[in-house]
Order: sequence, then structure tokens, then C-alpha cells
Amino acid sequence: MEATLAHQGADSSLDQRIAKMHGRDRAGLVAFVVVLWATLLFALFSVWSYISTPAIGIILAVAGGLVLVFNTAAIVAMLRHYEEDKHFIYGLDLKHLDEMRRRKR
Repeated sequence: MEATLAHQGADSSLDQRIAKMHGRDRAGLVAFVVVLWATLLFALFSVWSYISTPAIGIILAVAGGLVLVFNTAAIVAMLRHYEEDKHFIYGLDLKHLDEMRRRKR
């Protein structure tokens, strides 16, 4: 009985640690997407006045838009995958981190 309770407590602690790691990764990826959008839009608006040919401006805007859309879609897909498999992904990371900490002692 005690072993079962200890195992449930360890599972609960592991779930909390997984949720914390996943939350940090999610926040980092959202911040990355926001910075990516801000950087590309800033660059586009900074050089827009120097573009003399309208076709080049359109090409630049479309290419920048595609970069933003595809990068954002890839990161959203990655976040969904992480959400589905977070116990496997982060569980392995945490086991390896715990093992490294034990070896350092």
C-alpha cells in the first residue's frame, strides 16, 4: 500500500514537472513567433521606401508573408505534437536530468 502511494506521489510530481517544462517551452515558442513577426514586419516597413519597382515590393511582401505563415504553422504543429506526446518527450528529459544530478552528487 505504501509503495502504491509513493508511486502515485512520484507520478504527480512528474506530471507537475512535465507541465512546467511544457509551459516554458510553449511560452518560449510563442515569444519566438511574436519576435519573428515583429522583426520581419519591421524589416519590410524599413526598406519599403527604398523599393523603386512595385513588382519587387510585391515579391518581397509575398515572400515575407509566406515565411511568417509557414514558420508560424510549423511552430503550431510542433506545439500540438508536444502536447500529445509531452509525457514521453519530457518524461525522458526529466529522467536523464535526474540521473545527471544523481551522478554529480
